Amino acid sequence: MQYDDFIGEVQHRAQLDSREAALSISRATLTTLSERIQPGEAENLGAQLPEELGRFLEEVDDVERFEFDEFVDRVAERQEIGEGDPADAAFHAQVVVDVVDEAVTEGAIDDIKEQLPDDEGYETLFEIAAGAESPAPDSQD
Repeated sequence: MQYDDFIGEVQHRAQLDSREAALSISRATLTTLSERIQPGEAENLGAQLPEELGRFLEEVDDVERFEFDEFVDRVAERQEIGEGDPADAAFHAQVVVDVVDEAVTEGAIDDIKEQLPDDEGYETLFEIAAGAESPAPDSQD
């Protein structure tokens, strides 16, 4: 997926007013994710994204353990839109992860999920992507 396509998808799905806002939430989410997962996994994921976005995953070398609420707080603090509302930040992070899931090879997001604890709310981050994987009901014309 090309950079313009990625940012356009984030803007559309998050219903943002500008591409700059889409870049802001993408940067905030990817940078925060890179602080939580192993550097090798972050670099592998970043290598599959457009260079302009992948660099946000490759800038952090120190991994920290923090819960999902802290993840959302960090995204809210970093994104340069809105009031820093945690609900908005959580939704924005979900949108970015969903677009990342479509942009990378199959299984790459599963590798990221394995880096995150099951019991701290991180499954919320992958809800949109997981919902998209569900089979669509048969439609009849």
